[in-house]
Amino acid sequence: MTDTKVQAVSWNITRLCNLKCTHCYLPAGFVDTNELANGNFHLSDIQGSHEYARDAELSQAQCFRVIDEIAEINPHILLILTGGEPLLRPDILEISKYASDTGFLVVMGTNGVLLNDSVVEKMQQHGVTGAGISLDSIQPANHDRFRGMEGAWKATMNGVAALKRAQLDFLVQTSVTQWNYDEIPEIVEYAYQLGAKVLNLYFLVRTGRGKTVMDITPAQYEKAFETFFELQAAYAGKMLIAAKCAPHYKRVIYEQKSDSAFLQGYPSGTCPCGIYYCRITPEGELTPCPYLPVSVGNLKDESFVKLWNESKTFQELRNRDLLEGKCGACEFREVCGGCRARAYATTGNYLAEDASCEYRPGQYGTPPVQIEKKIAFATETDYDLQWTPAAEKRLKRVPSFARGMVVKSVEKYAREHGHREVTPELMQAVKKRFDKTGIPSFRPKR
Repeated sequence: MTDTKVQAVSWNITRLCNLKCTHCYLPAGFVDTNELANGNFHLSDIQGSHEYARDAELSQAQCFRVIDEIAEINPHILLILTGGEPLLRPDILEISKYASDTGFLVVMGTNGVLLNDSVVEKMQQHGVTGAGISLDSIQPANHDRFRGMEGAWKATMNGVAALKRAQLDFLVQTSVTQWNYDEIPEIVEYAYQLGAKVLNLYFLVRTGRGKTVMDITPAQYEKAFETFFELQAAYAGKMLIAAKCAPHYKRVIYEQKSDSAFLQGYPSGTCPCGIYYCRITPEGELTPCPYLPVSVGNLKDESFVKLWNESKTFQELRNRDLLEGKCGACEFREVCGGCRARAYATTGNYLAEDASCEYRPGQYGTPPVQIEKKIAFATETDYDLQWTPAAEKRLKRVPSFARGMVVKSVEKYAREHGHREVTPELMQAVKKRFDKTGIPSFRPKR
């Protein structure tokens, strides 16, 4: 794996949280705030409070420095500010604005409880282009039980309503476990009816408090992937449905339809953990992903550039020849590679096989490149493309969560056809491909 340009960073900006979620990977620290109950919460209510819990977190100045260092590698990354609950960090808006002014595409991962018209307006004013909202059941009591707080579902729905009034794009994030496994089709439809641009289905990695939560079986994974493939086709052009922490979904897509346009949006196919993507903890530890708690160093002491480029852990994750067990012997290892976080959670070795996959290697050929060559994944090539101002304006109509996929697909199409410049006409030519993948296309907001 030669391309090591970071494309997305998930930043747990604080451990403070207003919920007590059963599956929390961090795990976050609960804050009991009376303001949450009356719906009149304002960011100013927590200025200067809870400092005892924030002593070890990166300071605002350190956050700004880290943003500058990330920009040395890629000034246009997708930055996901999450927590805990990011809105409980008093200077979260200053941090989001600094990142946005740097050139980052900034989104916020929140449980939605603290969102109201005032907060959403401030988020928009400070460079936040979208929000990820956690929703684990369409049954309020079940969601509340999983999130550890009575009334959480209702408060989250009030937050979604505020996002919709402000026309701020949002996605829904659902953690797939044994207890809500059968409810997934209903959650998909509910997310669509809410107006979500994307639904991310996160398959449980048993880490943090999530160690006590029941994962689904390998057979259930296979059945779920087949269902997702059908759902993605049904919602194509309306809402993107993505399986997270389950790279073997791409193998199932290939088995269902080897020339599926949905495969084209994946950068080199495989899980991006430590390859295109990483996580920063509240205290500044840099890890390959939120669910793989192996620190490669602390950003208080070392630069992001050095850790990203020189870390042994990142180098090993980028080398698929080092994978062990079934994953190492699999012809899909460059396309999938298994979930490294789940391998680590299960065995303590992030290069071990992913036990959630029941596929037996060798059914489609011999590793390592047989399948990869059959799938034209979007990859980096040897020259930069220029986007015209009109094309950039058109791109901004695409929901922030899907924009990275759209950029890759458009640029791949442009290079395949010998273009050096991306224009609205070229974007229109590839629009049908977006619709087939289920990625919301260039329709302007209403």
